[in-house]
Amino acid sequence: MTAFAAEQWQRAVTTLETAKRIADDDPDSAASRSFYAAFHAVTALFAAEGKDFKKHSAFRAAVHRDLVNTGRWPSDLGVAYDFLMEMRETGDYGGLARVTAEDAKSAIDFAQRILDVVAPGFLNQKG
Repeated sequence: MTAFAAEQWQRAVTTLETAKRIADDDPDSAASRSFYAAFHAVTALFAAEGKDFKKHSAFRAAVHRDLVNTGRWPSDLGVAYDFLMEMRETGDYGGLARVTAEDAKSAIDFAQRILDVVAPGFLNQKG
Protein backbone atom coordinates (compact mmCIF):
# COMPACT_ATOMS: atom_id res chain seq x y z
CA MET A 1 0.00 0.00 0.00
CA THR A 2 1.47 3.32 -1.00
CA ALA A 3 1.36 6.35 1.23
CA PHE A 4 -0.57 8.15 -1.51
CA ALA A 5 -3.23 5.42 -1.65
CA ALA A 6 -3.60 5.47 2.15
CA GLU A 7 -3.89 9.28 2.14
CA GLN A 8 -6.54 9.16 -0.58
CA TRP A 9 -8.53 6.60 1.41
CA GLN A 10 -8.46 8.81 4.51
CA ARG A 11 -9.49 11.78 2.40
CA ALA A 12 -12.42 9.75 1.05
CA VAL A 13 -13.63 8.89 4.53
CA THR A 14 -13.30 12.44 5.83
CA THR A 15 -14.95 13.96 2.77
CA LEU A 16 -17.96 11.65 3.05
CA GLU A 17 -18.32 12.56 6.73
CA THR A 18 -18.36 16.22 5.71
CA ALA A 19 -21.03 15.57 3.06
CA LYS A 20 -23.25 13.93 5.67
CA ARG A 21 -22.82 16.83 8.10
CA ILE A 22 -23.72 19.55 5.60
CA ALA A 23 -26.45 17.79 3.59
CA ASP A 24 -29.41 19.47 5.27
CA ASP A 25 -27.97 22.98 5.04
CA ASP A 26 -26.18 22.86 1.68
CA PRO A 27 -27.27 20.09 -0.73
CA ASP A 28 -25.07 21.48 -3.54
CA SER A 29 -21.92 21.19 -1.45
CA ALA A 30 -23.00 17.84 0.00
CA ALA A 31 -23.38 16.42 -3.50
CA SER A 32 -19.98 17.78 -4.50
CA ARG A 33 -18.35 16.35 -1.38
CA SER A 34 -20.06 12.99 -2.05
CA PHE A 35 -18.56 12.86 -5.53
CA TYR A 36 -15.13 13.68 -4.17
CA ALA A 37 -15.46 11.04 -1.45
CA ALA A 38 -16.10 8.42 -4.13
CA PHE A 39 -13.38 9.91 -6.34
CA HIS A 40 -10.78 9.74 -3.56
CA ALA A 41 -11.80 6.18 -2.66
CA VAL A 42 -11.44 5.00 -6.25
CA THR A 43 -8.21 6.99 -6.61
CA ALA A 44 -6.90 5.04 -3.61
CA LEU A 45 -7.96 1.77 -5.21
CA PHE A 46 -6.37 2.63 -8.55
CA ALA A 47 -3.21 3.97 -6.86
CA ALA A 48 -2.83 0.70 -4.97
CA GLU A 49 -2.89 -0.98 -8.39
CA GLY A 50 -0.34 1.45 -9.84
CA LYS A 51 -2.85 3.36 -11.98
CA ASP A 52 -2.94 7.14 -12.28
CA PHE A 53 -5.17 9.45 -14.33
CA LYS A 54 -4.83 13.14 -15.14
CA LYS A 55 -8.41 13.90 -16.22
CA HIS A 56 -11.82 13.15 -14.75
CA SER A 57 -12.93 11.82 -18.14
CA ALA A 58 -10.10 9.26 -18.23
CA PHE A 59 -10.79 8.35 -14.62
CA ARG A 60 -14.51 7.83 -15.33
CA ALA A 61 -13.65 5.70 -18.35
CA ALA A 62 -11.38 3.57 -16.13
CA VAL A 63 -14.17 3.10 -13.57
CA HIS A 64 -16.30 1.58 -16.30
CA ARG A 65 -13.52 -0.26 -18.19
CA ASP A 66 -11.56 -1.64 -15.23
CA LEU A 67 -14.21 -2.05 -12.55
CA VAL A 68 -17.69 -2.36 -14.06
CA ASN A 69 -16.98 -4.02 -17.41
CA THR A 70 -14.66 -6.58 -15.81
CA GLY A 71 -17.30 -7.55 -13.24
CA ARG A 72 -15.31 -6.29 -10.25
CA TRP A 73 -18.17 -3.88 -9.58
CA PRO A 74 -21.86 -4.36 -10.30
CA SER A 75 -23.14 -2.16 -13.11
CA ASP A 76 -25.26 -0.10 -10.73
CA LEU A 77 -22.07 1.26 -9.14
CA GLY A 78 -21.02 2.57 -12.54
CA VAL A 79 -24.40 4.29 -12.79
CA ALA A 80 -23.90 5.61 -9.25
CA TYR A 81 -20.48 7.04 -10.14
CA ASP A 82 -21.95 8.77 -13.20
CA PHE A 83 -24.77 10.20 -11.05
CA LEU A 84 -22.20 11.53 -8.58
CA MET A 85 -20.30 13.24 -11.42
CA GLU A 86 -23.52 14.84 -12.64
CA MET A 87 -24.47 16.04 -9.16
CA ARG A 88 -20.99 17.47 -8.61
CA GLU A 89 -21.24 19.44 -11.83
CA THR A 90 -24.68 20.73 -10.84
CA GLY A 91 -23.55 21.54 -7.31
CA ASP A 92 -20.37 23.29 -8.38
CA TYR A 93 -21.33 24.84 -11.72
CA GLY A 94 -25.11 24.59 -12.04
CA GLY A 95 -25.87 28.29 -12.19
CA LEU A 96 -29.61 28.41 -11.59
CA ALA A 97 -29.85 24.61 -11.37
CA ARG A 98 -29.51 23.30 -7.83
CA VAL A 99 -29.06 19.90 -6.24
CA THR A 100 -32.23 18.91 -4.40
CA ALA A 101 -32.11 17.62 -0.85
CA GLU A 102 -33.29 14.24 -2.19
CA ASP A 103 -30.50 14.12 -4.79
CA ALA A 104 -27.93 15.09 -2.15
CA LYS A 105 -29.12 12.18 0.01
CA SER A 106 -28.88 9.86 -2.98
CA ALA A 107 -25.37 11.14 -3.68
CA ILE A 108 -24.32 10.43 -0.10
CA ASP A 109 -25.83 6.94 -0.28
CA PHE A 110 -24.09 6.20 -3.59
CA ALA A 111 -20.76 7.47 -2.29
CA GLN A 112 -21.16 5.33 0.82
CA ARG A 113 -21.77 2.26 -1.35
CA ILE A 114 -18.62 2.97 -3.34
CA LEU A 115 -16.57 3.42 -0.17
CA ASP A 116 -18.03 0.18 1.18
CA VAL A 117 -16.86 -1.69 -1.93
CA VAL A 118 -13.37 -0.15 -1.82
CA ALA A 119 -12.99 -0.37 1.98
CA PRO A 120 -11.74 -3.97 2.37
CA GLY A 121 -8.37 -2.99 0.88
CA PHE A 122 -8.00 -0.07 3.28
CA LEU A 123 -9.54 -1.18 6.58
CA ASN A 124 -6.14 -1.86 8.09
CA GLN A 125 -5.16 1.76 7.55
CA LYS A 126 -5.35 4.20 10.45
CA GLY A 127 -8.43 6.37 10.62
